Amino acid sequence: MPTALITGASSGLGAEYAHQLAGKGADLVLVGRDRVALEEVAARLRGRVEVEVLRADLLRGRDRGRVEARLADEDRPIDVLINNAGFGLPLAFETNDIEDEAGHLALHVEVPMRLTHAALGPMLARGRGRILNVASVAAFMPRSTYGASKGWLVSFSRWANAVYTPRGVTVTAVCPGYTHTNFHERLGLPPGEEGIPAWMWLDARTVVSQSLADVARGKAVSVPTWRYRMLTALVRVLPDALAFRLGMRGR
Repeated sequence: MPTALITGASSGLGAEYAHQLAGKGADLVLVGRDRVALEEVAARLRGRVEVEVLRADLLRGRDRGRVEARLADEDRPIDVLINNAGFGLPLAFETNDIEDEAGHLALHVEVPMRLTHAALGPMLARGRGRILNVASVAAFMPRSTYGASKGWLVSFSRWANAVYTPRGVTVTAVCPGYTHTNFHERLGLPPGEEGIPAWMWLDARTVVSQSLADVARGKAVSVPTWRYRMLTALVRVLPDALAFRLGMRGR
């Protein structure tokens, strides 16, 4: 059976990817900072599939190096890499701590770049593999450094998918909209207090199932649900000033 390595696997979209991939028979390597939370996810899935827990803070070079080594292990091949780890910051860049911003940039850009590089060699040698980079619809609108970092992921994934698909490896950027996870709670925003209308909220199961279907089709960019596909198409043609105001909604 294939094996999938998922970063940020202890909760939210990462945990949902683990559940849905296990349902398809994939063995799992769960990566995250919280070993207890990872073990809780693993306990629900063991018995159905093989589950390995790899505790790592991806902003620490030594920890990240262990994940890169696991991806490059030809004796225990990784068939699917899901770069999901991330966090948000307030949109007011000028008042954010610059070290927090640097870590934010590293986790959203440098880390998936390094892990993709580590996974690509063995995948290309085998002539098969899938890489999924969790981006955001914020990639298509001016939205402080979060949108900028997700924009990099989308651009890189589009390029990589075109280059590596003929060699058997697909790369997909998944761009969900507002999704019910604990992402916003970590920003100190209780559910319902983000100023976002109810119709814009998505369920994690829907995001994951639709994105996995797009990954199977080899799509370079996956925008789950028609409402967000329409929204991203609209944002691309809006004047910057109007797109900026739209991007300031929520946090």
